[in-house]
Amino acid sequence: MSEKFSGLRRIAGEILLALFGLLTIEVVTVMPAKISAVVLKSDYRELFIYEIILCVVLLLFALDVRFDIFNGWKPVILKATGLVFRVVVFLLSAVILFFCGKVMIGGLIDNAGQADYVIVLGLALENGNATPDLISRLETARDYLEEYPEARLILTGGNAEAQGKTEAQVMRDILTEWGVSADRLILEDRAQNTQENFGNIAVMIPPDEPVVMISSDYHMDRAVRNATESGFSNIMRHPAPSGFFTYGANMLSEVILDLNDLIK
Repeated sequence: MSEKFSGLRRIAGEILLALFGLLTIEVVTVMPAKISAVVLKSDYRELFIYEIILCVVLLLFALDVRFDIFNGWKPVILKATGLVFRVVVFLLSAVILFFCGKVMIGGLIDNAGQADYVIVLGLALENGNATPDLISRLETARDYLEEYPEARLILTGGNAEAQGKTEAQVMRDILTEWGVSADRLILEDRAQNTQENFGNIAVMIPPDEPVVMISSDYHMDRAVRNATESGFSNIMRHPAPSGFFTYGANMLSEVILDLNDLIK
């Protein structure tokens, strides 16, 4: 291996170690705090376990790029085993990074135009309160209503907190406090997940009706796919910006849910 190539590999490995190390730190910081605060603790606990697995795979990939950890094993049988590990780690990392890119690109597309209905997707409440990402979704929805005075919002999300309020009801309360008329708000507060949201909404409005979708940027790609699977054929995307210091953990959650949908 040439000295120039070794130098480039070392630099690439250090960059990957830094990126995946920071991602791992974010996951172990963000997810336990979220698990302790949300209603669906078991669901988030399962996501946390899978996120740690993905982080381990990515860190192994970075370590191999930096330190060549799977090469030079002896005897021959161990050398062959190291090669197999390298191939497996590389392929798994490629799949993870592909879906990460898919999530990120999906959150960059914004083609919202005029529509009579705007679907605002809910997000798990933390200790009964709206999270910063949910507030961002509501701010995006409020701004849309100011631009299009005839539009109405469909607020989604069940999973009631201890006091009995669902995600959709908390969203309604916040918007009305901001001065949005209750007449412009429609609640879909029976669903437990995004797929159920769209199944219920498809009964409320014609699925071929032009609709604007508002959700967090990291959630937009999967949300549009779920809506399409429920029969919605004219969806305009309007992603809401999410928190910088929680984006990585949320992105990995979406990757896991994407992979789960693929396996199903």
